[in-house]
Amino acid sequence: MIEGDAEKERRAIETLRVGIDVGMTHIDTAEMYGGGRVEELVGEAILGRRDEVFLASKVLPSNASFEETQRACARSLKRLRTDRLDLYMLHWPGEYPIRETMRAMEKLVSEGLIRFVGVSNFDAGELAAAEHALHHERLAADQVLYHLEERGIERRLLPYCQRQEIAVVAYSPFGHGKFPSPWSVGGRVLARIAERHGRTPRQVALNFLTRHAGVFAIPKASRPEHAIENAGSVGWKLTDEDVAMIERAFPVPDHDVPLAVL
Repeated sequence: MIEGDAEKERRAIETLRVGIDVGMTHIDTAEMYGGGRVEELVGEAILGRRDEVFLASKVLPSNASFEETQRACARSLKRLRTDRLDLYMLHWPGEYPIRETMRAMEKLVSEGLIRFVGVSNFDAGELAAAEHALHHERLAADQVLYHLEERGIERRLLPYCQRQEIAVVAYSPFGHGKFPSPWSVGGRVLARIAERHGRTPRQVALNFLTRHAGVFAIPKASRPEHAIENAGSVGWKLTDEDVAMIERAFPVPDHDVPLAVL
């Protein structure tokens, strides 16, 4: 049976609500997703539960001038049916000077419309420029691609963020549809560790990726059972042997690589 758009949206709202129920309260969206429709669905899902979630959204680089950043934020707030965002990010570096966007972000903070300023898909050099452009606020987060087979951020970006106390928010932590198959070497390693802990391979992967201080993951969940599975990735610890096995199966690149972006 082919699932219609209305059914997909109903299931998405249900999944978000189940996620909140099991403690997955960092909700990430953006004006780009579905041309704003995803923000509307999030707004419906959190109606009456706004204070239970940490709500994040992003402005498109094409809307990141000083004035338009503020207008974009107002549109997102309206779609989300809320009076403030916990985190507002520039989706990726664009043509507008970063000082313009950061000045708008600081204005939004001063007006109580956002709590924290962040960016997404910024490498270490771009982060430094964004930090330099802020005068009254600290840069709170950098949302980047990070999964077992994309660990390049651990060479320079992650250490930089840890020194600067900038949170790393890992998107697509399951590899954007490329999670290791059960028949691959890495997949067998994850399965072995999962069995040892009474967990699933995906829970093992999330636990591994978030073992560093200041690293948070935002795994997608298209069904309620996915949200419940994701919640099971916390509250327990990998052993040193587990970590070493994963390190061997999914090594960090031995040279600097450009920041990967989806």
